Amino acid sequence: MTELELIHLWNKSRNQLVVAQAAPTFLLITTAGQINQLKEYGNYPIFAVIGILLASGILGALVEFSAAHEAQAVAADLKKLKSKSLISQTIIKVAPWLHVAKYLTPAIFAVIFIALVLALV
Repeated sequence: MTELELIHLWNKSRNQLVVAQAAPTFLLITTAGQINQLKEYGNYPIFAVIGILLASGILGALVEFSAAHEAQAVAADLKKLKSKSLISQTIIKVAPWLHVAKYLTPAIFAVIFIALVLALV
């Protein structure tokens, strides 16, 4: 692949990473803001909300991990090229930070999810 094609793949993976965080983040914020209201409706809606948060979180985490992993692979391929633009050099330097998206972000989601479950039940 050419350097330009690899940069396009990097951008695609980075965009997927950002989009993958949107839904779980929105759901966590919305749920946190409506804990008292949800408790008024009883157990069934609470369990439904917990299920939605869990499904969205798992899917989001998988997409984040995959997108970050693919972006790191792109950076590894860019590193192998003889001629590197400044943007390619920057991508190579930034790529290790994608471990945050692969591991830390899902861990933070899990902690917030557990806190919300405890607040709801």
